[in-house]
Amino acid sequence: MPYTTEEGGRLNNFAREPQMYQAEPPTPAEKRNFIILGVLGAAVTAGAIAVAVLASGAS
Repeated sequence: MPYTTEEGGRLNNFAREPQMYQAEPPTPAEKRNFIILGVLGAAVTAGAIAVAVLASGAS
């Protein structure tokens, strides 16, 4: 653990910082997969809402 000594002799303990890295932009295949997952998620959500409306008997 990295310690520093402040005025008056007090020790201060700092947490270890994580290593930083540059994020890379998504590849065309990853972009396609994101679109497919988004469409599937929207379809599942719409289906769940439709089932809820039909089950409640609301018109």
